[in-house]
Amino acid sequence: QVQLVESGGGLVQAGDSLRLSCAASGRTFSPYVMGWFRQTPGKEREFIAAITWMIGSTYYADSVKGRFAISRDIAENTVYLQMNSLKSEDTAVYYCAAGRAFPTVPLQSLRTYDYWGQGTQVTVSS
Repeated sequence: QVQLVESGGGLVQAGDSLRLSCAASGRTFSPYVMGWFRQTPGKEREFIAAITWMIGSTYYADSVKGRFAISRDIAENTVYLQMNSLKSEDTAVYYCAAGRAFPTVPLQSLRTYDYWGQGTQVTVSS
């Protein structure tokens, strides 16, 4: 069983930066892809970024491209989300997720991911 634990959320001002971490634990952790999503009340969970675990290919939602960067540390079983130039509309609960196998649906789809963290709140004040 894989467990994902996010950390690094908090309250920041618009224009600030924040780095989220997601630590994975499990007997053998070797996902195909790791992703970050976010969700605000009353809205569906939204894809933010993804990274293939072994090769390190990255994918971003248009809303964060150029501002956010996803990375991973294979030795530490950790994925990061560096968030720069934060805006008030980035306020949300951020979730990391792991997909075990090569997906049959797009990486942006929730169905690609088998394991989810509990989420970490990011609040950006304007």
